[in-house]
Amino acid sequence: MDDIDMTLLNTLQKEGRASLKKLAATCFISSPAVSARLQRLERKGLIQGYQSILDYKKMGYHIKAYVSLEVKPTDKPAFYPFIESCPNVLECDCVTGPYSMLLKVVFPSTDELDSFIGLLQKFGQTQTQIVFSTPVASRGLIQELGE
Repeated sequence: MDDIDMTLLNTLQKEGRASLKKLAATCFISSPAVSARLQRLERKGLIQGYQSILDYKKMGYHIKAYVSLEVKPTDKPAFYPFIESCPNVLECDCVTGPYSMLLKVVFPSTDELDSFIGLLQKFGQTQTQIVFSTPVASRGLIQELGE
């Protein structure tokens, strides 16, 4: 990866819908060169997709929470398909510590969050933290350019 690749990646993290023309101007290269670089970065798996950032509160999901869940290794084959099928789960990470899973979830109400936690507890003990505010939102990985 060179500085042009890093500039492309940084720009796309901030503005995923940036046109080839804009990316070319930002990197001082031609649009076909940008296109070729993007295809190479996609093939290498550095770019795994393009997403829109949604305002969940405006969509009616006023509760964001992190749920820690203790899942026994023997229960993971049943847990993984279950959690993948839950549309309110934004992210599920396997982590170290007393809990083996960390889930980021959104729900319209605490009642619905409570019902979901009830379903999770068949896999193990839970601990839930409800988010009050987000001073630093998901911002991607900012790459430093070479010296």
